[in-house]
Amino acid sequence: MPKYAYGGQALIEGVLMRGRDAIAVALRHPDGRIVFATERLDSGVHGSPVGKWPLVRGLVVLYETLIVGTRWLVRSANVQAEEDGVELGKGSIALMLGLTLLAGVGIFFLLPLFVASVTTANVENSLVQHLVEGLVRVVIFLGYLLLISRAPDIRRVFQYHGAEHMTIHALEAGDPLTVDAVRKYPTAHPRCGTEFLVVVILLSIVAFSLVGRQAPLVMVGSRLLLIPVIAALGYEILKFGA
Repeated sequence: MPKYAYGGQALIEGVLMRGRDAIAVALRHPDGRIVFATERLDSGVHGSPVGKWPLVRGLVVLYETLIVGTRWLVRSANVQAEEDGVELGKGSIALMLGLTLLAGVGIFFLLPLFVASVTTANVENSLVQHLVEGLVRVVIFLGYLLLISRAPDIRRVFQYHGAEHMTIHALEAGDPLTVDAVRKYPTAHPRCGTEFLVVVILLSIVAFSLVGRQAPLVMVGSRLLLIPVIAALGYEILKFGA
């Protein structure tokens, strides 16, 4: 295994690869050219001792991934539109991420809680409610993946996502980064963001069941407070398993 576990992200007609202290981006221009760019990671805690602590490091990586990934998704869209576009400032990125996270928490965490609370209101065993909540969360997640995969542009992004995984497999195996060497590797990877979401969903079923059946505000508050903890644990599990 390499000393550092590299990561990446699919963009619109391109990929972003994350190293220890920097990222590298390759985008396919509409005229066929491959546009390259590099950028140093410069979050306040990146590279600091605190940023390497177990549990904390997962939140640091997640934060950097969201900020940097959003910025480069917009840039990749501008490249495909063959226009300079408007560079998003930190405030705009924070607002975009805030709205996205708010929608994600509402759909994937609070909506399943509401559905489970209504459908199991007359069931005394609180475990049933938590199982229903987890099942609804899984159904929503799978439905979301199936829905977005029907869009041709998203399917194209998924293809780049698979290519990114194959490249990291080759890098970790010590193979040369050539098409022939990379082609033999699978498109799935144990540190994939989708795998991370699956682990988070499974952990949430266990964590929320420990809260038990409480007053509605307590139930909602417990979900909001436990999300960062679950995300941090999920990162550590994937890191250990990989």
